[in-house]
Amino acid sequence: MQQASIPRQSIIIDTDPGQDDALAILLAFAHGEALDILGITAVCGNISVQATAANALKVLALAGREDVPVFLGAASPLVGELVTAERLHGEAITEGWDLPVSTTAPRPEFAADWIIETVLSKPPASVTICALGPLTNIALAFAKRPDIASRLKRLVLMGGASQGGNMNAVAEFNVFVDPHAAARVFSAPVSKTVVSLDVTSKLLMTEYVLDRLTTVTSKITEQLKKLLTLYEGYTRTGRPRSLHDPAVIAWLLAPEIFSGKEVNVEIDTTPGLTYGQTIVDMNAVTGRATNAFWLTVADRDAFYELLESALARL
Repeated sequence: MQQASIPRQSIIIDTDPGQDDALAILLAFAHGEALDILGITAVCGNISVQATAANALKVLALAGREDVPVFLGAASPLVGELVTAERLHGEAITEGWDLPVSTTAPRPEFAADWIIETVLSKPPASVTICALGPLTNIALAFAKRPDIASRLKRLVLMGGASQGGNMNAVAEFNVFVDPHAAARVFSAPVSKTVVSLDVTSKLLMTEYVLDRLTTVTSKITEQLKKLLTLYEGYTRTGRPRSLHDPAVIAWLLAPEIFSGKEVNVEIDTTPGLTYGQTIVDMNAVTGRATNAFWLTVADRDAFYELLESALARL
């Protein structure tokens, strides 16, 4: 796919790796001419924050980019106890991570503090946060320094659903893990692009796609096969899953393969049947001001072509 030239963007990746998080990070590194990764902040979510930070460091080693700093963030949601992705995938969430261990370690600063420091040190509207996991770190940063929200260029996040959830009838995993953080972030004065289940559900990994990704000519082909073990298990048994998190990076690189609309989004933090729901005013009937650009459509072929070509570049 031919991409238009875009100015280089400075990004922070807030993440809870997670196999699809790893592929999102690799997609970003493969496009260093377009994306300058200032740092990676680890958050609890798919697994514990200590494990997500360790996994992030492994991805950096895999990409040959251990110069990028990694910071430990929140070890639990703002309210309640951590629910990990074992609820979705069982023990398979840890498959594929027997990769070479990084020679580096997380930096000493707390992730939320580093986010604040970094955003304040850069010109206004020059930093984009890519949130691939629960929004706890970002909510903490906004709580401590509310002014950084309006100083960001944009927040692009994977989370939410308007057409059915994967943790309960209406809630998506990242928002369900910490809906109180999501509520704070969605109320903040920052431009938001939301990559929800509505759009990632259109990015199912077929056997054809899996075969292409696992045979890509690259120095890291064998490691890629390991990271795709979880998805191979689903795909080969007729239960294909989507690669969610790489769509965040794909939107930055090729927004033309997506479409969406400006909407108002509110978060349900009330315990019960709809806990963690993203209430999306898709038809503009509430009279509430729009606060997010909600993606609704994606070109699956173009998305996987972008990912495949990026992995080959590595």
